[in-house]
Amino acid sequence: MDAVTIALELAVQDPAGVRVAREVGAARVELAQALALGGLTPSPATLELAREAAGEDGPEIHVLIRPRAGGFRYDSDEIAVSVRDVERAIAEGADGVVIGALDSSGSLDLDAMARLRDAAGDACVTLHRAIDVTADPVSTLERAIELGLRRVLTSGGASTAMAGVDILRSLVAAADGRIEIMAGSGVVASAAAELAATGVDALHFSAKRAVAADGTGVRMGSASDGVGGYEVTDRVAALAVRQALGI
Repeated sequence: MDAVTIALELAVQDPAGVRVAREVGAARVELAQALALGGLTPSPATLELAREAAGEDGPEIHVLIRPRAGGFRYDSDEIAVSVRDVERAIAEGADGVVIGALDSSGSLDLDAMARLRDAAGDACVTLHRAIDVTADPVSTLERAIELGLRRVLTSGGASTAMAGVDILRSLVAAADGRIEIMAGSGVVASAAAELAATGVDALHFSAKRAVAADGTGVRMGSASDGVGGYEVTDRVAALAVRQALGI
């Protein structure tokens, strides 16, 4: 197949994942912790070591700002924590932040989003998959554009990007170059070319591999019981996505 022009973003939770992203030529990483919970704000030390792993010519580091697992409706304390986390991440060298907050009606919380955006200063701000649990992703996209955000990460309102491929096309058309559309959720090598064909600007994927606590690669129990293993970024899976796109 002909090579396509599309950016790759790898969701990682440690410096090792950043090194994989650098090796496969990803444009950026979304840095988080607890990806098994959907991702939470990483520690300052994780960001510091991720920056060292990226080096001067490696991927950009975009920090997920999410104070807890669960939904995206936050109280005043959680928003205050998130604002401080945004400020700290940018001060410590993050290239951007990834945010999302909803109000009691399930729509984008414009006040909270504006506070988080302002805390980022001139850095890049991405709206994460909170858009996918709003009633009308296209309307939410317009709100993101009005807020001046750079990018939206979305599965097209579905559980996976492949299941939401029709809405992804609609979002690309609605964006009309005013904001970047990045497809994420369930992005693997076998889906990469079809997702790229929707016209999205980027693909977001985690390329995770489960590792047992004893390092055998065989999961025993669950991560929540403290002995059930953990997930790492898999170089082979990450390379497979790039190769599927012919880049």
